[in-house]
Amino acid sequence: MDSAPAAYTRPSLREQVNYNSSAGYGSADPARPPLVSATTATTDALKSVPTKRKSSMASVTLYVMFSALIASCSGLIFGYNVGVSGGVTSQPNFLESFFPGLVEQSSETVQSSYCKFNNQGLQAFTSSLFLAGIVSSFGASYVTKNFGRRATLIIAGFLSLIGAALTASAVHIVMLIVGRILLGFGAGFANQAGPIYLSEIAPPNIRGLLNVMFQTMVGVGIFAANIVNFAVGYLDDKIGWRVALAGAAVPSLMLGVGGLVLVESPVSLIERGRQEEGRLILQKVRNTKNVDEEFQDMVSACIAAQEKSQNFRTVLKPNSRPQLTIAILCSVFQQLTGINAIMFYAPALFQAVGFQSNASLYSAAIVGAVNVLSTVASMFAVDRWGRKFLLIEGGVQMIIAQVIIAAILGAQLKDGNNGVAASPLPQASGIIVVVFICVFVAGFGWSWGPITWLLCTELFPVETRSAGQGFTVFFNLLATFAIAQAFLSMLCGMKYGIFLFFTAWLILMTLFVMFFVPETKNIPLELIERVWRTHWFWKSVVDDETRDGLPVSEKARGLPRSQNVPADELHRNTERSVEVTALS
Repeated sequence: MDSAPAAYTRPSLREQVNYNSSAGYGSADPARPPLVSATTATTDALKSVPTKRKSSMASVTLYVMFSALIASCSGLIFGYNVGVSGGVTSQPNFLESFFPGLVEQSSETVQSSYCKFNNQGLQAFTSSLFLAGIVSSFGASYVTKNFGRRATLIIAGFLSLIGAALTASAVHIVMLIVGRILLGFGAGFANQAGPIYLSEIAPPNIRGLLNVMFQTMVGVGIFAANIVNFAVGYLDDKIGWRVALAGAAVPSLMLGVGGLVLVESPVSLIERGRQEEGRLILQKVRNTKNVDEEFQDMVSACIAAQEKSQNFRTVLKPNSRPQLTIAILCSVFQQLTGINAIMFYAPALFQAVGFQSNASLYSAAIVGAVNVLSTVASMFAVDRWGRKFLLIEGGVQMIIAQVIIAAILGAQLKDGNNGVAASPLPQASGIIVVVFICVFVAGFGWSWGPITWLLCTELFPVETRSAGQGFTVFFNLLATFAIAQAFLSMLCGMKYGIFLFFTAWLILMTLFVMFFVPETKNIPLELIERVWRTHWFWKSVVDDETRDGLPVSEKARGLPRSQNVPADELHRNTERSVEVTALS
């Protein structure tokens, strides 16, 4: 009796590359060199930083900008849902429908201006979005790796669309929270895939600009939500908040439907074994046929990734500790700036310091506009001045603003006593507070806001990029959830000291960037690992482990330490290659 045929096993990416090379595939065109093995590619990549990569300087086509615009709608979804919460939760009919206890509390004499909106249920409505995002982040990481960045973005769009429909039509608190949770799932998937997709389709010399589009769209979403909150104030109380919540369907449709016409990331196609398709897409997004060097770098990186353990334990190994440490701390630090505490509750915060309802919404809209403009400024500064400089400057700017706000509120916003209601902040002082909140938001908008997402997508090599982004999204949303759930209670208990609390964290994170975060400007993603081996601290953490049978570091290859490429030379070589290519 014949034995049963063996089950088919798809060949590994290395086997596909070696077969194609031996069979002559990919080399029929004399202008196209054959695919190289991972060992050869890795050796060549480690010998030197590339001195000339013309595909890196390829013109940016309208198609690339369109793809970046659609993918950055993932940030628009997140931003709108962050911004809309504050306005909706300040509308009387919404509070009467779902939080009647807070209405009764606010009708009584409140002796502290800081405690007008202290309600755990209200905070749970806001924070449930981020709790759901936390739960979905690791599932989103699996989908991103195994089904592609494009599929993850489409799922994010349609999850958010269903969530928007449920919240806008809610007649019970359970329906409202379920809708909010679905919006959170959409945000988790969007935050996972959006920044990765933007980094992988962008040429290295403008990777910062395109990736910052994600945070720019977060700012646009917050600003749009503030405008909608202001506009629906003129509608009937019973439908105004429903219109505001339904507005989340617009960016959801843009991402879900727009995602259907996006191309997949070349890296995602290559790591799933679709090499030739990946090459064609790379040629399309670079607008040139000359992509061989970049394509081979991607292939060798994907082979190395496939031959390593494909699970979250990989990202916990010694060589991933620098990336993971910086990604986790920066994603948490981003929220400990205090930005989302202000963005979530801007209308409530302005009412707490004495602004009337419409004035508070108007002030929140101004803050949202400042956030958008400063993030746009970051798009053009990040590839010129670098990531590290902007993080440090933004941190110092936010420290100064927070201290001044705390000083004004501490000196002039007094609590009531003996049954007398608290007095509002004097008008002149209130305007100064708004001005310095704008200074704070501007500092965040061109530093910690966009650069956190950019940096975290740049730090990880291919084999840990999806898992690393999963950790980034998880800890970012965890910190966001904690701040959203606790801020109003902290404001009530700490009063103006809440701003000094965030100031202390800003000092810590600025020092961390100064000493422990390397510059990644203009370094190709495929060679980012070399940064750790030249950093004063992290070079003592990473191991000399081997890849494809060859040691990764120059030391293990037998070169003396003096021949290792220092970090500043790494940047100079890369920047010089950009200049040479531009002149050729």
